[in-house]
Amino acid sequence: MTNLNVLGGPLEDCGTEPLTGFYREGSCRSGPEDLGLHTICAVVTAEFLEHQRQIGNDLITPMPAYMFPGLEPGDRWCVTARNWLRAHQDGKAAPVVLSATNEATLEIVPLSILQAYAVDVPADARQLIDDEGP
Repeated sequence: MTNLNVLGGPLEDCGTEPLTGFYREGSCRSGPEDLGLHTICAVVTAEFLEHQRQIGNDLITPMPAYMFPGLEPGDRWCVTARNWLRAHQDGKAAPVVLSATNEATLEIVPLSILQAYAVDVPADARQLIDDEGP
C-alpha cells in the first residue's frame, strides 16, 4: 500500500502521544496485515468514543497487551475506515486530519465526506473543493 494521504501528498504523522497506527509508529500507514484498515486520522470526541463503545469497539479502556493506552477526547488516533463511516452514518463521526489520513481510506469513504470533517486545511485549499463546487 502507498504512503500517500487522501489529498495525494505525503502521509503525515497522526499522533505520537498516544502512539497510534496499526504498526504503532505514529502514522496511519497500512499494509496487508491491517485487515481493519486503520487509515483515518481522527481527533476523537467523547461522542465518537461512546459511539464506538456502543458498536463493540471500546477505544476508552486501556489494553496493554496491544500497546493500547485507552483514548480521551482530543487524542488523535488511526481508526478503521468502516467504523468511522458507521459513526458518520449515525451522526457521530469524529473530525479528520486529511494530511494524516491514508489514501486507502478512499476505497471505503468518499473524499467529499472526509472533507466535511476536515480539521486541517492544506496550503492549497483548492484541494478541498471538487470541480463541481464546494
